[in-house]
Amino acid sequence: MRLSARPIAALVAALALTAGLSITGTPAVARPDDRAAAAEASDVSIAADTYTWKNARIDGGGFVPGIVFSRSEKNLAYARTDIGGAYRWDQAGKRWTPLLDWVDWDRWGWSGVVSLASDTAEPDNVYAAVGTYTNSWDPTNGAVLRSSDRGASWKAATLPFKLGGNMPGRGMGERLAVDPNKNSVLYLGAPSGNGLWRSADSGVTWSEVTAFPNPGNYAQDPSDTSGYGNDNQGIVWVTFDERSGSAGSATQDIYVGVADKENTVYRSTDGGSTWSRIAGQPTGYLAHKGVLDSSTGHLYLTLSDTGGPYDGAKGRIWRYDTESGAWTDVSPVAEADTYYGFGGISVDRQKPGTLMATAYSSWWPDTQIFRSTDSGATWTQAWDYSSYPNRSNRYTLDVSSVPWLSWGANPTPPETAPKLGWMTESLEIDPFDSDRMMYGTGATVYGTENLTSWDSGGTFTITPMVKGLEETAVNDLASPPSGAPLLSALGDIGGFRHTDLDAVPAMMFTSPNLDSTTSLDFAEASPGTVVRAGNADAAPHIGFSTDNGANWFQGSEPSGVTGGGTVAAAADGSGFVWSPEGAGVHHTTGYGTSWNASTGIPAGATVESDRKNPKKFYGFSAGTFYVSTDGGATFTAKATGLPAEGNVRFKALPGTEGDIWLAGGAPTGAYGLWRSTDSGASFTRLSGVEQADSVGFGKAASGAPYQTVYVSAKIGGVRGIFRSTDAGAGWTRINDDAHQWAWTGAAITGDPRVYGRVYVSTNGRGIQVGESSDTDGPGTDPGPGTDPGTDPGEPPADADCSVAYTVTNRWSGGFQAEVKLTNTGTAAYDGWKLGWTFPGDQRIGQIWNASHQQTGAKVTVTDAGWNGKVAPGSSAAFGFTGTTTGDGTAPGAFTLGGEACAVG
Repeated sequence: MRLSARPIAALVAALALTAGLSITGTPAVARPDDRAAAAEASDVSIAADTYTWKNARIDGGGFVPGIVFSRSEKNLAYARTDIGGAYRWDQAGKRWTPLLDWVDWDRWGWSGVVSLASDTAEPDNVYAAVGTYTNSWDPTNGAVLRSSDRGASWKAATLPFKLGGNMPGRGMGERLAVDPNKNSVLYLGAPSGNGLWRSADSGVTWSEVTAFPNPGNYAQDPSDTSGYGNDNQGIVWVTFDERSGSAGSATQDIYVGVADKENTVYRSTDGGSTWSRIAGQPTGYLAHKGVLDSSTGHLYLTLSDTGGPYDGAKGRIWRYDTESGAWTDVSPVAEADTYYGFGGISVDRQKPGTLMATAYSSWWPDTQIFRSTDSGATWTQAWDYSSYPNRSNRYTLDVSSVPWLSWGANPTPPETAPKLGWMTESLEIDPFDSDRMMYGTGATVYGTENLTSWDSGGTFTITPMVKGLEETAVNDLASPPSGAPLLSALGDIGGFRHTDLDAVPAMMFTSPNLDSTTSLDFAEASPGTVVRAGNADAAPHIGFSTDNGANWFQGSEPSGVTGGGTVAAAADGSGFVWSPEGAGVHHTTGYGTSWNASTGIPAGATVESDRKNPKKFYGFSAGTFYVSTDGGATFTAKATGLPAEGNVRFKALPGTEGDIWLAGGAPTGAYGLWRSTDSGASFTRLSGVEQADSVGFGKAASGAPYQTVYVSAKIGGVRGIFRSTDAGAGWTRINDDAHQWAWTGAAITGDPRVYGRVYVSTNGRGIQVGESSDTDGPGTDPGPGTDPGTDPGEPPADADCSVAYTVTNRWSGGFQAEVKLTNTGTAAYDGWKLGWTFPGDQRIGQIWNASHQQTGAKVTVTDAGWNGKVAPGSSAAFGFTGTTTGDGTAPGAFTLGGEACAVG
């Protein structure tokens, strides 16, 4: 199962924007210049309704190809994903903290992380090589991001080529490495024949190592003309022998892995000046990893006959003695007995000669993990056959914290549920703790904290260590007026019914199990009736529920169906319209026991239902809107002149017949937001919306006559998530630069029961849930506020304000804080300046959603323009990273315009 995704091909044209590529050396979180246009747009309300954001918990859901432990600080670890960014381990909370949520729409490819590197000399430094595709699917070049505060803020060096975090071979690595002796030196292995690259200034600038002789030649599928399967996988890992250097002097012995089956390992013995192929190395395989045990001088290679991470039919493990130059095949099984390649490998830094490796492509009956305590001379396995097909496991696997990992399966032995894993390309033993080990799979991060029980003959316990790491790709969302607050359609793991947004659901949708759910809908007047459609290896591609998605049964399908397409439920649940892949639009009454072809609408059209009239359905294709008034039997073409390019999504307003909002298009043609109030006979474009990609509705604001409208859009020159409480007359941006999540165009919906709550799709960062601090909601735009002649630093009416200051993260020498300023008065702020005095020697480093000045311990923070107006009862928020030699104690007092604010 492929547990990753990309924006579909049609989307790429809509995302092919080039703004903002030259940000080398610029703080990647703040980017204030990009946001100035918001203050100039008259149709954008800049009342700062502060939102808090979190994930609807699923825990995992995608491929984790890399885990990196710091070699110099205990409990500091990072994980990379192929499409969902990078994370830092929070030991206190036993969870992962996302580090790349700031990645914006224009550079969505930077959410794919091809490699991570932690600086051994300076543990605050971390680097990420980012870029999702090396072909035209990704509109931007790759970059190396650098952080001096453990990923709290970043600067970027854009590269002259693309990187492939979601390309074939992405489980190999790490391609990015910091010299452990001279940490200003970094190396990066590039794909696509671009060779080996080096930085001598801590990642600020990069140049090709022209002396390196081999850029690689292996491609997964040379016959593929898309640029995906036929891309040269290039330079795949870099490893330093730390013994060949000293502090401040560059390491001399460097090993590099190349995607070339005859020449897969090269070495430099003069700090990278010259390179040569190591004689006697194994051939016929690709070295997925190269890990050096500095205590023994052994370099270990895990090899496969392909680049992975799915395929691989043969594999070996070889050991190279760096002192004698001898190569030894130390594979745990005979070559003839392998039906998989070897991927993940790690050495125990506390116990020389102890190492572990994975059979990453052993899909059936399970993956295998191997362990040796004698430098590979002998091995034991995580499981063996006791008497076939029965297994004897050295481990127990407890997935009670993420129960869906069993997939609801009950397989026949020797297969088990849940599985030990698949796509296990990363496995790392904690360098400070021999008992802790983590490994990534195609769906989660597993780990143990009693690993050495393996050696004593006992069993060790494996559990998901994935909390906080959310990597699903979201295709559709629905929030019914009763029942569960959220239903989701997800890539690779189907989708979930969330009855509690803060709890992991027990199971994904089953009966049928769909690899990816492409569309779902519920009957507006009968929310217990739910339908979903999606992709699967075989029929059926559709399922129905009569209890709000708690239980499902399979539907039948028309002949020729190859994929899910889109599906819609009649307002009362009496019938359904389905536009699957591979077959034309069809309709049915009841629950799909038989389907009849619809007429008057082209195959592949997107379909939706009217949310009041059960006989009325809508369709859209290639710039034309279609309407059916007979339950989907016949459609008639209505409005034309709508976007003919790009992705188009539309929704009908709940409870009102014929009120339709349509979002979509492409930069090369029509692109924006349209509304129809006559059931699609005509549409009017909302002039203030430059671009829009998804639209949804939620509970109306207090006193507002129209339901709240949410869009993922570009308004006033700003890309973001916007809300309107007055039917699109005015818009408020509700996310911020620290919460952008790359691409958010697939789906958005408000909650019909909770004002201000919105659910936002991402392509790799799961379902984002936004909660408004304004629980009642403004009925109208709060207006201009104070007299324009008033000094914006002076608040109205005796500084009616409250400040909440929260330190969200601490590390040695630094911290991160969030500040929320609330207007407790009766008049709006028209610009604000917040002041305080730091205890001790604290200094602000990077700040976002505001600007600041600091003199000694005194700080003045000024609004960012777009969040300067703060309505009564509303809030503005900003965040920053800082440095300190102390513990980052919070200030005890705050002033607005010289007057004291309440604290708390």
